[in-house]
Amino acid sequence: MKKLSILGSTGSIGTQTLEVVRANKDIEITALAAFSDVDRMEEQAREFLPGLICMYDSDAAGALRSRLADTDICVVSGMDGLVAAAQSGADIVLTAVVGMVGILPTLAAIEAGADIALANKETLVTAGHLVTAAVREKGVRLLPVDSEHSAIFQCIQGNKGNEIDRILLTCSGGPFRGKTRAELENVTVEDALRHPSWNMGKKITVDCATLANKGLEVMEAGWLFDVPVDRVQVVVHPGSYIHSMVQYADGAVMAQLGTPDMKLPIQYALYYPERRYLAGERLDLIKVGRLEFFEPDTETFSALALALEAGRTGGSMPTVFNAANEWAVARFLKHRIGFTDIAESIAKAMSAHRTIPDPSLEDILGTEQWVYHYLNSYIPDGKESR
Repeated sequence: MKKLSILGSTGSIGTQTLEVVRANKDIEITALAAFSDVDRMEEQAREFLPGLICMYDSDAAGALRSRLADTDICVVSGMDGLVAAAQSGADIVLTAVVGMVGILPTLAAIEAGADIALANKETLVTAGHLVTAAVREKGVRLLPVDSEHSAIFQCIQGNKGNEIDRILLTCSGGPFRGKTRAELENVTVEDALRHPSWNMGKKITVDCATLANKGLEVMEAGWLFDVPVDRVQVVVHPGSYIHSMVQYADGAVMAQLGTPDMKLPIQYALYYPERRYLAGERLDLIKVGRLEFFEPDTETFSALALALEAGRTGGSMPTVFNAANEWAVARFLKHRIGFTDIAESIAKAMSAHRTIPDPSLEDILGTEQWVYHYLNSYIPDGKESR
């Protein structure tokens, strides 16, 4: 039995991971972690019986502890609880929490000798140099779960030692592809949450609408595959059938295709290098008929341009981009700022920041707090309501 800990088990990636576990029946769950969804976590706890559960929110932890009083499951909370879940004796830790909260438990899991199935891109965007160094030191595997990065990972199998000329990172274009800047001014939260291809959590769905997510993925790809940002090209592919491609030095392009189903990259990470049967719809290229590609509009969707700038600058600037984006998306989802204010907030924070060239973990976490403080003073909470 393979032992697995899931950080973010009640979210979209976490619940689909548990679907993979149900289908395969040879994985033992050592720990589950989530923020505050007590109802869903109780259901998962009673089905999979992990030894440890972390509810990041302390009130939620108290409520779950009472509900599970008839079991031997230990319920913990906070960052210490997340770290405990990461070091629960698992062979592999799937990190699917949202945001920079994933950094410390990811490093803790690596320290404990666990492989990492990474679905928390912010960890590599902000602390890639620390995570990749720790992976090398401990000799563990860093396995991508994001569909695009899993596709790239699959495309490089059997090509070890061959030079990657560039990575072609595909992008659906989100719900507003082709819209003008003026049209984006009136976008509502409900509009932004209607993704044309994928079913995801609210934060990442908004990130896909602004194309900030694609910028984060460019930076993540740089760390995962050791390529500079300028050799990662974003290609808009509305059908979402090609999940990404790799072009080699001889001009050959390898692509990974499939239906938009996150269970495939999840299962591939959990069982790599084995490919197991996975139930579900198969891609029918005859029905697809045509594959279309476009250049992204970085002028209208300036969050992508800002992400590329942050990636080129390096140091602490990716942390500024990520933290400012998290700050702005949270307020957009609460109807406190407009859709186009998300990119404007990121630009404001990046312009005001003095880059730290080689940030320590303390520098990274301090930079995150600086961004929140700066933006709270730039636009006082509640006063930017529309």
